[in-house]
Amino acid sequence: MKKYKIQKSPVVVPTIDGKLIQEIWGNSTDNPEISIAHMVAPPHWSEPHQTPGFDEFTYIIKGKKQFEIDGEILVLEAGQSIRIEKGARIRYSNPFDEECEYLAICLPAFSMDLVNREME
Repeated sequence: MKKYKIQKSPVVVPTIDGKLIQEIWGNSTDNPEISIAHMVAPPHWSEPHQTPGFDEFTYIIKGKKQFEIDGEILVLEAGQSIRIEKGARIRYSNPFDEECEYLAICLPAFSMDLVNREME
C-alpha cells in the first residue's frame, strides 16, 4: 500500500465575490485535519468579519492583502506570511488596485461550520 497520494487537480470552490479559491487539500478531498488553498483576491475585494475555529496561515505570493485582526490593521506583501490563531476576530480584504495571490493553510480544515462569519 502506498503511503502517499498525489493531488492532480484542485477543487474550485464557487464564490459570488470574484475571488478564486482552489482547494488543493481539505474537506473537499476528505482531509478534515488540514486545508491548503491557492487564492486570488481581485482588487477592492473584502469579506465580512469572522471568528474562525481554526488557525490560519497565509503566504502572500503576489500583491498585497489587508488583515484586520481584533481591531488592528496589517498589510502583508509578496514574500510575507502570517499565522492567525483561532478565535481572533478577522476581516480579510484587498483594498488595492492589483489582485492578490496567496496560499492559505487552515488547521483543522476550513469549513463554513467553523468560519463563523458575521452578517453585514
